[in-house]
Amino acid sequence: MSKRKGKVVCDETALKLCRLTAVRTETDPDEQNRQGPTSDSLSHSVSGDIGFIESITLKNFMCHHSLGPFQFGPNVNFIVGNNGSGKSAILTALIVGLGGKATVTNRGVSLKDFVKAGENSADITVKLRNKGPDAFKKGLYGDYISVEQRIFSDGSRIYKLKNKSGQIVSNKKEELTAILDHFNIQLDNPVSILSQEMSKQFLHSKNESDKYKFFMKATLLEQMKRDYIHIKHTETITRQQVERQEECLKDLKQEFLQKKERYENLSSYSELKEALENMKTKMAWALVTEKEQSIQQLKEDTEREEANNKHQDNLRLCQTKVVQVEKKLQLIKKKSDTLKEQQKTLTEDNLKLKQQVKSISKAHKEQELVYVRALNKLKQTKREQTFLQEKINKAKTSEISKSGDNKRTKHQLRLCDLREQLAELQTKCSQLNEEIKKKHQALLKGKEERGKLSGEEKSLQFAYESKLKRKNQLLASRSNKLKRFGDFLPDLMTAIDEACAAGQFLKRPVGPIGACISLKDPSLAVAVECCLRSFMKAFCCDNYKDESVLQRLMTRFYPKGNRPQIVVSAFSNKLYNVHQRKEKNKAREVMQKGRPPKNCREAFTSEGDQVFPNRYYTSEFNVAKYLSGDIETEISLLESELENLQAQLSRFQLQVNSVTEDIVSMENSLNNTIKTLKKTQSSENQVKAAITELETAVEEQSDDISSLVDVAQENQQKIEAEKQIVQEAKSEFDKHQKVLEDANWVVSAAHCYQSR
Repeated sequence: MSKRKGKVVCDETALKLCRLTAVRTETDPDEQNRQGPTSDSLSHSVSGDIGFIESITLKNFMCHHSLGPFQFGPNVNFIVGNNGSGKSAILTALIVGLGGKATVTNRGVSLKDFVKAGENSADITVKLRNKGPDAFKKGLYGDYISVEQRIFSDGSRIYKLKNKSGQIVSNKKEELTAILDHFNIQLDNPVSILSQEMSKQFLHSKNESDKYKFFMKATLLEQMKRDYIHIKHTETITRQQVERQEECLKDLKQEFLQKKERYENLSSYSELKEALENMKTKMAWALVTEKEQSIQQLKEDTEREEANNKHQDNLRLCQTKVVQVEKKLQLIKKKSDTLKEQQKTLTEDNLKLKQQVKSISKAHKEQELVYVRALNKLKQTKREQTFLQEKINKAKTSEISKSGDNKRTKHQLRLCDLREQLAELQTKCSQLNEEIKKKHQALLKGKEERGKLSGEEKSLQFAYESKLKRKNQLLASRSNKLKRFGDFLPDLMTAIDEACAAGQFLKRPVGPIGACISLKDPSLAVAVECCLRSFMKAFCCDNYKDESVLQRLMTRFYPKGNRPQIVVSAFSNKLYNVHQRKEKNKAREVMQKGRPPKNCREAFTSEGDQVFPNRYYTSEFNVAKYLSGDIETEISLLESELENLQAQLSRFQLQVNSVTEDIVSMENSLNNTIKTLKKTQSSENQVKAAITELETAVEEQSDDISSLVDVAQENQQKIEAEKQIVQEAKSEFDKHQKVLEDANWVVSAAHCYQSR
């Protein structure tokens, strides 16, 4: 939601958007486009105002190659010219150039509709005045702000906001929105910018609801209502967040006090350590002092024994005082508990009072709403009464001519003809809508079919490219078998040899693993590749230092994310004895019917099928990719498959082209039908407007003064009744106001008492 300024004056807004009035002239065919203020003396006369449109320049906009620059004055500007000379294009470009949507202009559905045919883009430059104390970011933009916008043929657009010197300050839509809000420029307000289509709708509209919507939009009451709802919603959310944060604040304060106490304890640690050293120093002398004190204590004990009887009396006196103090302590505790109970009761009462105040406040607001509604209804009834009285006076003073009956008869005949035309147009609109619906469904079906064909074509293209790449690898592997494992692998192996010669590896890496495998039985090639899978192209390193060097070498030939895998494991010269079983039945018998051998988790057949205990998966591959011995046979097979794929691709492309042509034809037919429907709807609206005018004229002629007087009397009685309702609502509202004030006073008093 865009932010708006606090005070909005519609007249000021209308002045800031220099109203462009397009006047079409057909009497002077030789007149060229011209523009300018009504007087040269008015140009730049108000240097302190902001938001005035200084100029506008168009390029490749709509059907115009170049228009402008047009210089505008601060007051009323007139743009005149022949039909098609670009008057409406300037107003449309002003809306679009300041960030408005294409639908607001009533000139197009998308921005790409404004780009001149045959051009890739259109340019709009709007220059705004930025002078005076209320200027927008004066230090950044200067006295003028240039809004440059480029619209591309695909419907996208880019912004450039430049300062007075022509330097780019920003290219964000949010900055442009902030400028428009600061200047109070409202692109969608019909009072500020009134297009031809909007003026037609307003003049032809007889609906009070449409006029009320226009009033709400023009006075910004609709925007203010949305802003108010948003503010109330934001306030509720903010209050909830504040309450949650207050609860968190209590916990944080408690945690802070604990941390502070711990910090203070830690700060005294150094002092304690120093005191400990001093105590160790004094400890030696303390032993001597202790012995001396022991001797002195023995002497004092002897003397104390003599005065023991006197101490017994003092002890009894102290015990008596202790009992008295304990009794006083019990009394204080009881009083404290009583006060706590009172505080708890007061807190509960306070909460109840607040709840009551909330209910009273809600009832007060509801009653206020009832009062305002009753008052508004009374005002509306009074306005209706005034209108009726004026109508009665007009009817009384007007003379009924003899030609009135003839005129009424002509109106009735004209109404019948127009209603017949309206019925025919409505029937035609229904037929056209049904036709558009069917054509639209057929168009969607065609596009869906084209999407399926395109998807299948892409799948075939991907398969064709994969097999072509495989064929090229096989052709290259005639001279170098390493080419099977990737185009860059021979270069990588050369780099590894050079690094080994330079002593960069502790032990030479082994790989790719597939190149190190030599099969005694070629029929097991598919099984071995299915077992190893991605490890066929992997390398093995003895340690992580060698792995780091190998990674660095791979970066020279492979992009990140597409490098061969590296396995780090200490090399060993131990040979493992691995027995292979080639038959499916034997593999199933070993893995599924009985208990599998120890440490045996899976097995592979000669066809590459994968066997688990209680599971069996068929291989995805039929031909070996890396370990195949007969390269020529595989190349021949790939060439045959490529020819087949090429033929399928050609067929699919023909089908896609045919479906595309059908779609274009259906789109053209649909567009023509839509244009016909729009013309029919326009004719229908014109007929409706004519019918409404005639009906209004007939009604005005047939107004009966006596019936109007009766209605006026009934309306007067209604006014008296509504006055009574307003008085009762006002009285009830005053009562609620008094109750609310008393409740607020009670809550305040209770709060003050509780705070004591």
